[in-house]
Amino acid sequence: MFEIVERQEMAQGTIISNWIKAPKIAAKAKPGQFVILRANETGERIPLTMADTDPAKGLINIIYMVVGKSTALFKTLQVGQGYLDVIGPLGQPTHLEKVGKVICVGGGTGIAVLHPITRGLKQIGNYVYSVIGARSKDLLILEDKMKAASDEMMICTDDGTYGHKGFVTDKLKETLEKDKDIKLAVCIGPVPMMKFCAKVTQEYGVHTLVSLNPIMVDGTGMCGCCRVSVGGKMQFACVDGPEFDGHQVDWDELNLRLRSYTSEEKVSFDQFKAAHAPGCSCSR
Repeated sequence: MFEIVERQEMAQGTIISNWIKAPKIAAKAKPGQFVILRANETGERIPLTMADTDPAKGLINIIYMVVGKSTALFKTLQVGQGYLDVIGPLGQPTHLEKVGKVICVGGGTGIAVLHPITRGLKQIGNYVYSVIGARSKDLLILEDKMKAASDEMMICTDDGTYGHKGFVTDKLKETLEKDKDIKLAVCIGPVPMMKFCAKVTQEYGVHTLVSLNPIMVDGTGMCGCCRVSVGGKMQFACVDGPEFDGHQVDWDELNLRLRSYTSEEKVSFDQFKAAHAPGCSCSR
C-alpha cells in the first residue's frame, strides 16, 4: 500500500491534494512526469501528473478534481489509508532550458501540473510570466506557490470573482503583444483551453508545450489507447509525452477520443453516488 500521509480538500472539496509515500518514485521523478494510481483491486488505473515531490521524505504530491467514479473513490481515501498501486515515474520529463523569457499558462487542476515546471524554468534563470485561471475564485488553486515560482503573475476567472474577468487567453495575448522577447509558452489545463492558447501563441511564433491527457491503460506504450496525432504522426502520450508541441496537435481527434466513453462514465458515476448516498444500505 502507498500510504497517504497528508490530505487537503481544496476548491470547496471538489479538488483533492494527496501527499503519498512513494520513496522510489520521489527519488527519480522530474517535472512533467506522471504516475498511474489504483485505489483497490477492482479500481480503474488513473494517470495523474505529479504536482510536486519531496525526495528527502520520499513523498509525491498528486492533485485531482472529482469528475467521475474513480476520482470519487480516490476522495474516500483518508490519511493513514492509501492506494493499492502507484506506478511511475512515467512519461518524458519536461525539457527545462534557459531561453530568456517564458510564459506559463494554467487552468483548473492543470495549475498543479504547471507549478513544478514553472518553478524549474525560473530556477535555471528564465524570466517567468504566469497566467492562472479557473471558473471562479473558489476553484483557483496554488496561487501562492505559482506566485513564488513567477516573476510576474496574472489571475483570471470566468465569472470575474477574482482577477481579470475572462479567459487565460486574454492575458496570454496581452502579454505576448507587450513583450516580443518571449521564446516559450507552456500551457496546461482543459483541452479547449490548451487548444486556444496554442492558436494564440501560433500567431506570435512562440514555441508552445502542452500536456495531453488522452485515455490511458498501461502507461508503457503497449496498449495504444493513448495515441494522439502530432504533426501528422501517431504518438503515444504515455511514452512520447505527455508534453507535445501545441501547434502540431490534432485537437479535434483528441476531443473525439476523450468522449469515447462519456455515457458509460456517467452511468458508472451515478451508480457510485447512489451506492454511497447517506442512508444507503448497498454493499460498499
